[in-house]
Amino acid sequence: MEPDLHELLKSLRVWDPQVTDLPAFDPAAAPAAPLPLFATWFAEAVAAGQPEPHTMSLATSDEMGLPDVRTVMLHGAEADCWSFATHATSRKGRQLATRPYAALGFYWHVQGRQIRVRGPVTTAPPAESLADLHARSTGALAAALTGRQSEPLDSLEDLARASEASWARAQEDPQAPSPTWTLYRLRPDEVEFFQGDERRRHVRLRYVSSGEGWARQLLWP
Repeated sequence: MEPDLHELLKSLRVWDPQVTDLPAFDPAAAPAAPLPLFATWFAEAVAAGQPEPHTMSLATSDEMGLPDVRTVMLHGAEADCWSFATHATSRKGRQLATRPYAALGFYWHVQGRQIRVRGPVTTAPPAESLADLHARSTGALAAALTGRQSEPLDSLEDLARASEASWARAQEDPQAPSPTWTLYRLRPDEVEFFQGDERRRHVRLRYVSSGEGWARQLLWP
């Protein structure tokens, strides 16, 4: 018997107090720029046991302007950019080549927090992309060496053979290059911090770049 999706949805509750601790957030005490607050929230998410806090949604659009979204890993965050990586030949890589603008979304449910970032995207120099790849695990290198991301796959057997060959190469040559592997940098125009509230009085603080600094603005939930 198939599960009743609607009944399952009705049975679920957001931010169950038995498993969720909603901290207070005073936007008046927030720093002048978004990165320090992001770093603080990230560290607090790790300390609170948030699974995989470095994963995020990456939204892009194709040449027709149609949206696309997937989950990727944050590779770094600095004052002027948030970084992630993929193959330039992948679907998201092709979309970013056509429309170099994207949005990121973090959701840390253990504390009822979201962070949204959006802005133009540029590519890092090839040497930095290669360094980013080689700083990752053997499995990540093997996956990159397998390549052909987003291309049609005839069978799982084909994937297994290609993956085994890539694992062998990654183990034999940890510095093996993957020419299409690209480090992308999103320069934020806007960064929004969302703190959930049990009474739905959610606190939303948006930072907007002026080019010379950041303006802060509260938003209705």
